[in-house]
Amino acid sequence: METKEQYLAEITALDQELERHYAPVMSLDNSLTRQLVSFQANKEKPLYRAYKYKEAFSADLVAYLLQTYQVRKGRLLDPFAGIGTTLFTGSKFGYSADGIELVPIGQRVITAHNYLLHHITDKELSILKQWRAEKPWQNTDKIQPVPSLRITKGAYPSDTETEIGKYLTCLEKESEQVHAILLFILLCILESISYTRKDGQYLRWDYRSGRNAGKKPFDKGKIDTFEEAITAKLHEIISDVENSEDKYNLFHEQPDYGEIHLLKGSCLHILPTLESPKYTAVVTSPPYCNCYDYTRTYALEHALLGITEKELVQLRQTMLSCTVENRSKDLLCINPNWKEAIAAAEEQPLLHKILQYLDYQRIQKQLNNTGIARMVKGYFYEIACVIAECARLLKEDGLMFMVNDNMRYAGASISVDLMLSNIAEQSGFSVENILILPQGKGNSSQQMGGYGREVLRKCVYVWRKRNLCDS
Repeated sequence: METKEQYLAEITALDQELERHYAPVMSLDNSLTRQLVSFQANKEKPLYRAYKYKEAFSADLVAYLLQTYQVRKGRLLDPFAGIGTTLFTGSKFGYSADGIELVPIGQRVITAHNYLLHHITDKELSILKQWRAEKPWQNTDKIQPVPSLRITKGAYPSDTETEIGKYLTCLEKESEQVHAILLFILLCILESISYTRKDGQYLRWDYRSGRNAGKKPFDKGKIDTFEEAITAKLHEIISDVENSEDKYNLFHEQPDYGEIHLLKGSCLHILPTLESPKYTAVVTSPPYCNCYDYTRTYALEHALLGITEKELVQLRQTMLSCTVENRSKDLLCINPNWKEAIAAAEEQPLLHKILQYLDYQRIQKQLNNTGIARMVKGYFYEIACVIAECARLLKEDGLMFMVNDNMRYAGASISVDLMLSNIAEQSGFSVENILILPQGKGNSSQQMGGYGREVLRKCVYVWRKRNLCDS
């Protein structure tokens, strides 16, 4: 049996071999700042800024890629649509766009953004202004129970929870569309009025919640009151709608927006049902292979949307394998045509050696969670199937852009960029560029403690579908 040192040496050698292979297309792109490839650059953009979704990339990144690579007009696809950044940016530039999103809060944000941008009426806007001015929730004694999950109980100060209950009561008197908008506005402020803060794998709880007895106290800082948070968000949404390009521009012309279509569900189930070839480009960022669990970090929002404990567990298992709780999926049962895609992952030498090593570490009880090996395998096999579907759905010469991070587990660097690019080549793509952010990211604190700090690449991959005559 190989030792840990032998495994790591072999992984390093295979990694270096793959890096040499892709060296001609790997380049540092100083335009790709951290702000551009994250939610940061959206913080001042009307409507994009409404809901704080830290996993998103920026609208400016989508614009940069579409313009730099001169993506021809047509239809875009984002199989991991998130809050719809690809869809809305592409639409503004005249592309039609299809987005697939499984997570309910993402679906709700996309639907609300689209309605506020294109469909809200003057009457509905005046009702929002009325709510901002009159604060009707302050004039009712009826308090609707605030839905909660086991992991969100006690998330709000008692006065705040009462105000939320009154607000929910008043919503019931409004039309379906106004109700949806006002509920969306409430979703946008939940974190700021709660004792919690989203922290990757879970919700962190402020010491004032009384929930972290015996643990190192966490202070999230100012917790907004319900009134100040909801009034400020109402004001922001009203302002963004009133000043949108759709309503006011110098020549009173309607921008030529492309249509947006949201497909609700898992891309593993939806992609095989789509007809091909229909897309000129795919612009996406899948969940990273980093153990982050969106079902937990967005639990406040999902509770308010009425998601049950059972539905939350099902959601966790349906999403792409990126948490240690994900069980293996029967990919060939989902789509028997994925044999070649699965083979591309199985036969990737570096991935094969990493999986062997992680399994060895699991047996030696050296992994901080035994589910890591299963998660990493599931992640790459499932994304291999997504890549194959994107290749099928793209028109010839179409482009696929993917934002992703490299990882490190048990001291082994996992070059997601190189392995997925290699798998993409087996699926009908040529690797045009692997664009590297000037500032990489560090590995986790656990990894740094055991193995030292290593800067990991954060990249945008650019793959082009090969023409049939080139294959």
